[in-house]
Amino acid sequence: MTLTFDTVASFTILEMQSAYLPATTDSIAQALEAKDHAESISHLYRVLENPSSSSEAMHIKEQAILNLADLLTQEKKAEDLRSLLTQLRPFFSLIPKAKTAKIVRGIMDAVAKIPGTSDLQISLCKEMVEWTRAEKRTFLRQRVEARLAGLLMENEEYSEALMLLSGLIKDVRRLDDKLLLVDIVILESKLHLSLRNLLKAKAALTAARTAANSVYVPPAQQGTIDLQSGILHAEEKDFKTAYSYFFEAFEAFNALDDPRAIFSLKYMLLCKIMVNQADDVASIIASKAGLQYLGPDLDAMKAVADAHSKRSLKSFETALRDYKAQLEEDPIVHRHLSSLYNALLEQNLCRLIEPYSRVEIVHIAEMIELPVDHVEKKLSQMVLDRKFAGILDQGAGCLIIFDDPKADAIFPATLETIANVGKVVDSLYVRSSRIMA
Repeated sequence: MTLTFDTVASFTILEMQSAYLPATTDSIAQALEAKDHAESISHLYRVLENPSSSSEAMHIKEQAILNLADLLTQEKKAEDLRSLLTQLRPFFSLIPKAKTAKIVRGIMDAVAKIPGTSDLQISLCKEMVEWTRAEKRTFLRQRVEARLAGLLMENEEYSEALMLLSGLIKDVRRLDDKLLLVDIVILESKLHLSLRNLLKAKAALTAARTAANSVYVPPAQQGTIDLQSGILHAEEKDFKTAYSYFFEAFEAFNALDDPRAIFSLKYMLLCKIMVNQADDVASIIASKAGLQYLGPDLDAMKAVADAHSKRSLKSFETALRDYKAQLEEDPIVHRHLSSLYNALLEQNLCRLIEPYSRVEIVHIAEMIELPVDHVEKKLSQMVLDRKFAGILDQGAGCLIIFDDPKADAIFPATLETIANVGKVVDSLYVRSSRIMA
């Protein structure tokens, strides 16, 4: 029979009415050696119900909380973790605020490890913000609010996240907590980037760098700053500078075994592709650092690099289709690859239509191995953008290309002559005015 949390809680209450477990290391060991997770959870709850408040008992209870959170995470019981935080509030009043903050963040991290709990995390953060405000735990409240803002951004609730961050930044600046301020301002930069407001994103990143310069910043945090700097430079098409920032971020994350290292490496490869150095991608992947991260992400970038080297739109689309999760679901990669694909498509179409003065659209589509409607739409866009001179004859299904009109030198010369005559007339008028005076 599968034991639900309510069932386990009922058993626990009945057992605790008769006896609770002593807060000792033996009780922890007994709980962890139980035959299944449900029994272990029951034992750990009984340890937490021990009324003893001695320093040793409190230390054992802290260990029991960590073990209980780990077991509930393995069982994917997010609601139980949420209930645990509520049940522990009387316990939090007995331990130092720093330990309370550590336990609260640990349980919230455990909830975050369970997939599909974004809405639960948001509601949990809001509950904890209310509790910390009532208990006047400013240090913990600010960190929970920062986490809440990040969750709201991931949930695309941008207006609420911005409102929360604006108040939070004022509070943190007043308390002069530089490290937390760096994290919050970087989050603000990411939020503005999601809203496609590059000016405010750059301003927020500059504020983060200013705050980071006045205090020691851990390598992981410095890597986050470098990663965001690279993303913003890439948005401005400065891919060489972006590559250097991504490289710095990769080195920081790689040294810490941070999972963000793979994203930094992927963006490095993206920069190489965007500056037409796709041949360097294979050598970077084959390097000592690259070999540690072999997998779908690097395979996706290698497929794109190969397609770009061959100028093959078909290979490009195959790569986008085969590695959809790695390419299209990453907004940064998807945005740059879309512009790269459009540029590659325009180059290929201009090369194909160059020998013709009149050509069927179907024939162009067959040569480029793309759907006819897709090719027709792109050609019409190129005509409107004046990429070449021509018109689409949709009745005949043809593209008519005109010779590039040669600029006539007579008209600019005539305009220049008229302008000079105007200056002479003005000069004569001034002189005659002086003589008459």
